[in-house]
Amino acid sequence: MTAEARIRNLRWRLTALFTLTSLVGLVGLAVFALRSDTAAAHRQLEATMNLQADHAISLIDYDDNRRLDLQPLIDTMDSDCPPLTVLSGPADHLTVARTPPRPCVALAPDDVRAVASTALRHGSEAWADSRTPDGDPVRLLATLYPGPNDRSWGGALVTAVDTADSESEHRHLVTLLTVGCAVLVSLSAIAGHLLSGRAIRPALTALRQQEAFLADAAHDLRTPAASLRALAETARHDDTLRGEALDRTVRLATRMSDLIDGLLTRARLIAGVATVTREPLRLDQLVEAVVDDTATHGHQVTVVARPTVVEADPELLRRAVTNVLNNALAHGHAPGQGAEVELTVSPEGTVTIDDAGPGIPPSLAGSLFERFHSTSGSTGLGLSIASWVAHTHGGTLTVETSPRGGARFVLRLPGHTKHRL
Repeated sequence: MTAEARIRNLRWRLTALFTLTSLVGLVGLAVFALRSDTAAAHRQLEATMNLQADHAISLIDYDDNRRLDLQPLIDTMDSDCPPLTVLSGPADHLTVARTPPRPCVALAPDDVRAVASTALRHGSEAWADSRTPDGDPVRLLATLYPGPNDRSWGGALVTAVDTADSESEHRHLVTLLTVGCAVLVSLSAIAGHLLSGRAIRPALTALRQQEAFLADAAHDLRTPAASLRALAETARHDDTLRGEALDRTVRLATRMSDLIDGLLTRARLIAGVATVTREPLRLDQLVEAVVDDTATHGHQVTVVARPTVVEADPELLRRAVTNVLNNALAHGHAPGQGAEVELTVSPEGTVTIDDAGPGIPPSLAGSLFERFHSTSGSTGLGLSIASWVAHTHGGTLTVETSPRGGARFVLRLPGHTKHRL
C-alpha cells in the first residue's frame, strides 16, 4: 500500500472512530433519557394512586356494631374511576366488601384478590402489573386499612390505573430518540469525514511536495552528474586533459551545490517555511551568464539584450531561464541539424526565447507546463519548474508561435526597475 493510500485509509479510520464515539455517546444518552422518563412516569403514577388510596381509606369507617361502613366512601368519592375495590378479612379468607358498579378499568377478580393478599401478608402496600380483558396494561395498588379496634388490619383497598396512554407516550419517545440518534450519527459521520479530510490534507500536501522535490532533484542533477562522470573518465584516460578536466569538475561541482541549494529553497518555499529572496539584479547579465554556462554542442545561440534590472531571486530565475533554453536546444531544431536559438531581453523585464524548430502544436500548448508532461523522452519537469518560478515572482511563462517558425517562450517578470546597477 502506498503512503497516500495509507493516509486515505487513516481518514476512513478516523471517520469510523468519530462515528462510533458519537454513536456510543448518543445511545448512552438515549438510554439514560428513556430510563429517566420511565422512572418519572412511575413516580408520578404511584404518587397519584397513593393520594387517591389514602383519601379513600380515610373514608372507610365502622358502625356501632363494628361492621364495615362504606357509605361515607360511596357518598364522597366516585369509586368507579379510579375503580376502588374493598376487601375485608385475613389474607387467606378475603371477601369482597364492595366492587365499583361501573369501573372505568376492567379488572380480573383474581388479580385484585392476589394483590390484596400480598399486602396483608406483608403488612404493607403492594404493587402489581396486570392487563384488562382487552389486553391494556394496568397498574394495581393494594393499601391496608385498619380494623374496628385499630389493633389489626381490617382488609385492603385495591385501586387501579390504565397505563396504556403512558406506555404509548413512552413508545413514541423511544421512536423519536431512535430516529434522532440515527440522524445525529449520520451527521456526525459526515462531519467526521469532512474534518478528517481537512486533517489529513496537510499530510497529503507534504507527501506530494516531497515527491515533487525528489522528482525535481533527479531532473536537475541528472545532467551535472553525467557531466562529472564524463570529466572523471577523461581525466583518468588522458593525462594531457587532466588539469582542464579538474577545473571544469570544480566549476560543475560548485554548480551542483548551487542547484541543490535551489532545490532546497524551492521545497521550503512550497512548504511555507521560507520566502522568495527578491533583490535587484541585471536580467541581461543573468541571461548571458546562463548562455555561457550552457553547452551548445553545435547549436547557435544568440543573445540580444539591453540593460535591464528586475527584482527577483537570482538562483530561481537562473534555473527558469536555463530550463527554457535547454528545452529550445533539445527540441527547437530538425533532426540532424543544429538549433538556432535567439534570446531577447527587453527593458520591460521580459525574456523571449525563439527557436526555428517544428513549433508547439496548439493541442499541447495548454498542458505544456504541467508536471511530467513531455512529448519526448525527458522527464517533463523543466518547463513546469520554469513556470513555477515565473508564477512565484508574480509573472508568467507563455508559449506562442515564433516568427522564426518554431516556438517562442516569453518569460515576463513584474515589478522591474529601469535603472542600471
